[in-house]
Amino acid sequence: MSTIGYSDWAVDLANVGAVYPFQGFEAPMVIIGVVFWLAWHIIQGRRETEELEAARKSASLESTKEAIDRY
Repeated sequence: MSTIGYSDWAVDLANVGAVYPFQGFEAPMVIIGVVFWLAWHIIQGRRETEELEAARKSASLESTKEAIDRY
């Protein structure tokens, strides 16, 4: 199966160019990757903030003292 149109590799590879699939899509794929990475960090930060707020609201002075005394 050839993705670049060559059926034989007995050619001068300096004249072939890129020999991998999706040639020319490097920049869009990097942009998509960076957007996905940033979105993941934003979503993860919000979820962790919600979780920590819920833990802070559910804590009481007595339960904190019991946890400290237990350890």
